[in-house]
Amino acid sequence: MSDFKRLMRLKLKMKQKRPEFKRQDSHRTARIGTSWRRPFGKHSGMRIGLKHRAAVVKIGYRCPALVRNLHPSGLEDVLVNNVKEISALNPETQAARIASTVGKRKRIEMIKKANELNIRILNISKQKQEELLQ
Repeated sequence: MSDFKRLMRLKLKMKQKRPEFKRQDSHRTARIGTSWRRPFGKHSGMRIGLKHRAAVVKIGYRCPALVRNLHPSGLEDVLVNNVKEISALNPETQAARIASTVGKRKRIEMIKKANELNIRILNISKQKQEELLQ
């Protein structure tokens, strides 16, 4: 098994084990959102790292550097806004994600170009692509 595949598998396992990091005391009041903020406070059990408290973001949860920021398919996820940007992609290492601001007409042109160059589009299924091209 190649080293890349092993690291991708490791990334998936690490992601499954990684806890959901929530803001301290977000469960108490609605006005405090759940989005992560580092716990401060002299007597904060979460900051100290007590066992029964929620998990705190630490460097040990990070995935291997070689596969960081890659799509689960192993391709680099690139946001594209026009046909010119699709032409610049490398089909072996990169995949396109069409921006949400792109309209239907340009989207169809981009799908046609991507199919010509054998570039994978991540945010449109094959069935949806076929529907748009008809």
